Amino acid sequence: MWEAMRKHHEDQSKIVGSLRRLDISQSPRETSEHHHERTVQLWLVAQDWNSQFEKLMTHQSEYVNVLNDWLKLNLIPMDNSLKENTSSPQRPPRPPIQGLLRAWHDHLQNLRDEPARTAINTFAAVMNTIVQHQAEELKLRDKCEETRKELARKTRHFEDWHHKYIQRRTPPDEMDPERAPDKDLIEERRSAVETVKKKLEDEEEDYQKLCILVREKSLASLKLRLPELFHAVSAFALASANMYTHLRSSSW
Repeated sequence: MWEAMRKHHEDQSKIVGSLRRLDISQSPRETSEHHHERTVQLWLVAQDWNSQFEKLMTHQSEYVNVLNDWLKLNLIPMDNSLKENTSSPQRPPRPPIQGLLRAWHDHLQNLRDEPARTAINTFAAVMNTIVQHQAEELKLRDKCEETRKELARKTRHFEDWHHKYIQRRTPPDEMDPERAPDKDLIEERRSAVETVKKKLEDEEEDYQKLCILVREKSLASLKLRLPELFHAVSAFALASANMYTHLRSSSW
């Protein structure tokens, strides 16, 4: 199993290495709902991976210790510790499983899982950051859409009002847009529309900048962390495969 995992992780490491040559200039700049959902999904998988890895290491050690305790109570006289006690009196020949348990215990103690644990945890944190950045981008996109609707509504109301205002002037030639009362009123109404228009322009500019920033930060993080991740888990899979190879050979 561990040898198969090593091979898969090494293949994944080669694939993510191609990220350094990835050209995203023709890719969409904006984060879509579908893209964000897939990012959240990957973040949740990374979180679960981190949790399951910690459980794996904990449960392996617990299994060896519990099996050792069970054997001490039920089958063979064994020391209270998995370590050899050279000062102990002569005992009957010990069955092979005792040596296997001690070897397994020692191998687990020496198995360096911290680099892989850290890499997986770091990757989960990176994905969480990307999720948050994309959420901010989508929130700003929705804000632009709301302002766009507000502008359309105010523009329509102004045009309707302006049309009716002119029609109410009787006769029409009494309406003088340059006359101070008419001009001030029209400009006041038009200014309210222009304020919303300027607001939308500013929000759209901020949105486009954020889209580029989120994409560039996300790609930079993945280019850095994915190779680190698969290098670390490949090394751990290799160490685990070697550990069980040694245990298998020592048990015969």
